[in-house]
Amino acid sequence: MNTAAAPNRLDWQRLALWSVLLLFAVFFLLPMYVMLTTSLKDMAQIREGNLLSLPTAPTFDAWSKAWSHACTGIDCGGLRPFFMNSVLMVIPAVLISTLLGAINGYVLAKWRFKGSELMFALMLFGVFMPMQVVLLPMSQILGWMGIASSVWGLVLVHVVAGLPSTTLFFRNYYVGLPDELVKAAMLDGAGFWRIFWRIVLPLSTPITVVTLIWQFTNIWNDFLYGIVFSGAGSKPITVGLNNLANTTSSVKEYNVDMAAAMIAGLPTLFVYIVAGKYFVRGLTAGAVKG
Repeated sequence: MNTAAAPNRLDWQRLALWSVLLLFAVFFLLPMYVMLTTSLKDMAQIREGNLLSLPTAPTFDAWSKAWSHACTGIDCGGLRPFFMNSVLMVIPAVLISTLLGAINGYVLAKWRFKGSELMFALMLFGVFMPMQVVLLPMSQILGWMGIASSVWGLVLVHVVAGLPSTTLFFRNYYVGLPDELVKAAMLDGAGFWRIFWRIVLPLSTPITVVTLIWQFTNIWNDFLYGIVFSGAGSKPITVGLNNLANTTSSVKEYNVDMAAAMIAGLPTLFVYIVAGKYFVRGLTAGAVKG
């Protein structure tokens, strides 16, 4: 009798678990559904007031206007220049911060020196430091270097801001690699860089994917650094989206606002859809163990 009741209890447990997961999925996906359907409606259907209804005559006119000729303040060039600024900013910032984090983690895990643990602890302050603290000194440094209000200034800011996190990820991952690998390579005559490029880095695929996704998401979605350190021709997509949504006009075009928000979020959605499973594998492979 007990053996017959066990499967039923498991079925109820499984049903309850799936119900909770389904509720959470609906809770998080509902805003995206509203954004997508609203962006495909015309203003006449939006004014009817049914937020959850499907578009009766789907159209991409709002997407076209948001991309190419929506007004962001006094400029009516759409989000395209802001989007391209973000692309030019995020690619070098992600690659440089990830590479420097890998080298730092390699040194702090496998080439320890006197004071390396103290240096690592000091670097961890950067993970928890409020971003507002660095605004004034960073602005001064960018001015001295002559790259203030430029895309390269934003790249430098994001590399410096992301370095503590990337170092933490790689250092904790490399601590789990056997020291014998490095010692055996040294006995064969390999040096610092050869061990890094030929042995350590090829073993770093899980944590590299985690770091790339982490950095890409943080940098693409950043608003504070973008609005503080960018100039007229270097504003990222988040600043452009804010300007578009807050531009005063005679008629508020909610479908254009929703289309603009979808355009701004598409790259991060694409990254998570394509590489999300590698992100989970990287986390379970040691990305956050310490």
